[in-house]
Amino acid sequence: MTTDTFLERAHDSRSGKVHLSSEKVAEIQQWLAVSLAMIAGFLDAYGFITYDTYVSFMSGNTTHAGYGLGQGSYWAAAHCALAIVFFVGGSFAGALLAHSGVRRIQRMVFGLVAASLALVIGFTQLGFSSGWVPIAVLSLAMGAMNTALSRVGAQFVSLTFVTGTLSRIGVQLALAARRAPLPDSQGSWDTHLYRALLATGIWAGFLIGALLSGMTTPRFGAWVLLFPILILSGLAALDRTTSAAV
Repeated sequence: MTTDTFLERAHDSRSGKVHLSSEKVAEIQQWLAVSLAMIAGFLDAYGFITYDTYVSFMSGNTTHAGYGLGQGSYWAAAHCALAIVFFVGGSFAGALLAHSGVRRIQRMVFGLVAASLALVIGFTQLGFSSGWVPIAVLSLAMGAMNTALSRVGAQFVSLTFVTGTLSRIGVQLALAARRAPLPDSQGSWDTHLYRALLATGIWAGFLIGALLSGMTTPRFGAWVLLFPILILSGLAALDRTTSAAV
């Protein structure tokens, strides 16, 4: 991804202020990835609890849509299809922004996702409880958020779904056991075991987010979305602060 983010600006020696090592940059990226995965898990569980539809797990929606159509449950299949279409649309929009000349893409994406969640709260309070509008908005937001961070160091990561993440854990552990060389290693710290632990952290973040949503959504409804809004606002502020520092 060619975004002008605070993580990439940390590499910019032309700033004359701060130049972080590749290990430190990867550490910052790792915490950001875990935070975004937690938000994705939280919102995916919220979508499933509230609308019986995933808003980031599109493999699940594809399966749900397929067997729904096969069994004649067209209404449920339509909800899943709606989520898939808007997730792709969010990914499309996020990728366009990422490869544009706009500065501070991450802060913009975080702000847009937070605003989308605020809209869902508003829609819910106004009585839009059928799910069509909230599913579309949440799926669009998740598709865009998935483009906010595509790698940690040299390791590609997925933020809003974890099937690929779990696969990477197994692959990296196998390569570590065989002591296979790592051609794109960023330093002595960047090993197959490190990458397995990185993927495990992202998976754990997703799981924790889903757990928190499962505990709070049945009790507080749409108001639980204030939690990811606060986190995204903090990440956007961190992007701004770090931008000023570097």
